[in-house]
Amino acid sequence: MTSADNADNIEYRVEHLRERLAREDVSELGVRIEVRGAGALIWGNVSGADARAAVLRIAVEELAGVHWQEDLTVSRADPPDHAEELS
Repeated sequence: MTSADNADNIEYRVEHLRERLAREDVSELGVRIEVRGAGALIWGNVSGADARAAVLRIAVEELAGVHWQEDLTVSRADPPDHAEELS
């Protein structure tokens, strides 16, 4: 397999991952996936720990055998659970 074939394969698999994230119950619009050389980077914001776990589970399935990294941030829009103490 040439490096061009490998790059095309990674592009294809990343696009398939994007489609699954949009199609399945995850629907995390803040997640971005970029091809970086011979690998991929998954980054952005997710709504909670369960959503993060779902994104990573799907990434493991779709990008098996591809070197990839993630930088997902869990953003919560919940109100604080305690009062802020000012000194």
